[in-house]
Amino acid sequence: MPKKEEIKEVEETEEIVEEEIEKEAEEVEEKSEANEEKIAVKKKEKEIEAVLNIYTSFNNTIAHVTDASGRTIAKVSGGMVTKHSRLKANPTIAMFIAKRISENMKEKGIKSLYVRIRAKTGSTGPGPGANAIIKSLSREGFKIINILDTTRVPRGGPKKQGGRRGRRV
Repeated sequence: MPKKEEIKEVEETEEIVEEEIEKEAEEVEEKSEANEEKIAVKKKEKEIEAVLNIYTSFNNTIAHVTDASGRTIAKVSGGMVTKHSRLKANPTIAMFIAKRISENMKEKGIKSLYVRIRAKTGSTGPGPGANAIIKSLSREGFKIINILDTTRVPRGGPKKQGGRRGRRV
């Protein structure tokens, strides 16, 4: 039968072994946390691309940002920025539209843009807000990959009003 002294010695050695195991487990956890931090630093942030659709007429400017699949990220119009209807197509208001859009895009992590400008069908050119939006977004730090004009062109269509000799005034 073992003596009390031997039992005490065995219990003490068991306690020492348990303490050593706990210390080793803590060291392993610290090393794994350090490795996870290193891995997190090594991973490069992915550049997310989006499509910016700008509709400009001579009465309003609408900017609509979607991701590659077409889901809306942000949509801002001139009426959301100003109360004066005569200023909705103004380049200054377009800068404020771009500022609001850029805040939403930075939250989502978007860094580069494909821009699609559309004017009113049959008009001579886009309204005054399109260039202002693109310029202010590039100043904000967004990379403009492509600019595309998607204005619709009338191809004949219904007969014009006014008859053969036109409208008489």
